[in-house]
Amino acid sequence: MSKYWSKVTKSLLPYVPGEQPKDKKYIKLNTNESPYPPSPRVLEAIKNEANEDLRLYPNPECNELRTVIAKYYNLQEEEVFVGNGSDELLAFSFQTFFDPGRTILFPDITYSFYPVYCQLFGIDYNTVTLDDDFNVPIDKFFMENGGVVISNPNAPTAKYMPLKDIKAIVDFNKNSVVIVDEAYIDFGGESAIKLIKDYPNLLVIQTLSKSRSLAGLRIALALGNKELIKGLNMVKNSFNSYTVDRLALTGAIEAFRDEEYFHETRQKIIFTRERTTESLKKIGFTVTDSKANFVFISHPRIKADIIFRRLREKGILVRYFEKHRIDNFLRVSIGTDNEMEAFIGALNEILSENGL
Repeated sequence: MSKYWSKVTKSLLPYVPGEQPKDKKYIKLNTNESPYPPSPRVLEAIKNEANEDLRLYPNPECNELRTVIAKYYNLQEEEVFVGNGSDELLAFSFQTFFDPGRTILFPDITYSFYPVYCQLFGIDYNTVTLDDDFNVPIDKFFMENGGVVISNPNAPTAKYMPLKDIKAIVDFNKNSVVIVDEAYIDFGGESAIKLIKDYPNLLVIQTLSKSRSLAGLRIALALGNKELIKGLNMVKNSFNSYTVDRLALTGAIEAFRDEEYFHETRQKIIFTRERTTESLKKIGFTVTDSKANFVFISHPRIKADIIFRRLREKGILVRYFEKHRIDNFLRVSIGTDNEMEAFIGALNEILSENGL
């Protein structure tokens, strides 16, 4: 620990991303990336944009992309904010809407970046305990608070909260901002975007990393009332006015325009997810109901950390969280059909090795 670090830095427990080992070739089912490449139209647009204009700063307002997104979701441009990945947008949002001394709420099992931001920005928080099936008890959000954050579908559990429950939470908490983190909404859920016109306290955050195959471009969007977006811009412009580069802007615009490719690839992932879920259940695994591009699984006879290590030895990466209540579960991203067949095959080998 460096003597030059600030007190905040010394106290931080940072988010730990999924491993990206280079020692050999793996089937990567650990970081919820899309198994399919970006739209060919996206790649072509980026190639055309890679020209001498890269010497110039990008448009700090991201107007063209915001216009495309606004039209896509039937919103106004002033209700759209774009940034460099949803993690950055979440960080901006925590800074913009949550005050030290006012306790915010989020589930006890959820995206582990939320408590990191609270620690970094000095924000108090309480966690709402999920039930034994990892469902969110919405009544626990019906109390005085300084803000609410909900991942829907939730990570890492993959469970989806119906829109009526989101609506009830937003409706009760009219004096605080409710952030709905919809990183995985395109894989079977109903977005809360349709509630924005009725609720000025609702902010919806989405990403192009998953369903639009653009994790490498780091593009995300926040949608909400004009006043919320104005606040986000004040924070962003106090930190870095040029958060989205020219190539990312161009690629994102084309990703929204190529609607056919978007639907084709996400439907493939949904189909593979359902087929994989059936296969897992047949060989004895418990699988939570998923509306995401991953599944959350557990076996009654073999501990998750053992399966995790054996899969890695067999060249397959999944995500293991050594945390209370979920330390016997694995989060498995949905890959191609061939990758998931290899995954099921490896699990069968592990079961056989353990006499099952």
